[in-house]
Amino acid sequence: MILSEAEQRPQSGSTRPQAATVLGGLPIANIGMRETAEQFVRLAREARSGDRLPYYSTSANGQVIAMAAKDQDFRKLLLRADQIHADGMPMVLLSRHVASNALSERVATTDLVHAVADKAESAGLSFYFLGAHEEVNKLAVDRMQALYPKLKFAGRGNGYFSHDQEKAVVEEINRLKPDILWVGLGVPREQEFVVRNLHRLHGVGVIKTSGGLFDFLSGKNSRAPQWMQKCGLEWLYRTILEPRRLARRYLVTNPIALREILRNSR
Repeated sequence: MILSEAEQRPQSGSTRPQAATVLGGLPIANIGMRETAEQFVRLAREARSGDRLPYYSTSANGQVIAMAAKDQDFRKLLLRADQIHADGMPMVLLSRHVASNALSERVATTDLVHAVADKAESAGLSFYFLGAHEEVNKLAVDRMQALYPKLKFAGRGNGYFSHDQEKAVVEEINRLKPDILWVGLGVPREQEFVVRNLHRLHGVGVIKTSGGLFDFLSGKNSRAPQWMQKCGLEWLYRTILEPRRLARRYLVTNPIALREILRNSR
């Protein structure tokens, strides 16, 4: 994918924090879960009184690091973000050995959404969920509203729209003006969508790419046990559940990601 001149231009007024850790060649924000949730709420509030591009936060795991190493266009999409979280425990564990400033913790989007929702509920901020199948998206919203009764949802939309329908999707989001937009279209489609529409989205404070978040929130997919998450084995748990879809992916991407982390970290 080739970015247009407008899409390659750095964001004006970007509030990107100084990346404390380079891991696998990517600048990974050394920021914790609680601090990120507070940051999202603060930025979303500030956006209500100003006219700036949405704050774009994305995530990296082994698959993303491997893809960025092989595809420079995808790497550029990641580098357009104001923030890249470590959404993989192996990254946190390896950073203790290969980086001068180890990552403090994993910021998994499946956990972050709850941390942000808890604070957004009391702050009166609104969410928009974009992605997944229609029934999965609806169930994800329903379950979040059951957990956080005061959390506002400006709207929601499934991820099954064509390129020709994308303009209408963006216009609908602009009309509803969610404070925080969660985009779960899968890698790299979600990053492409955000970068392509960043300058078109008005009234959105924060955008967070979310991968398969809605599948987990809806209950379609289950999380690994805590001990596997802490040991960096969630990828193995997911492979056991979906061997046909994930086994080959991890067999290919894990060695590349490990090589990149060992060679291109500081």
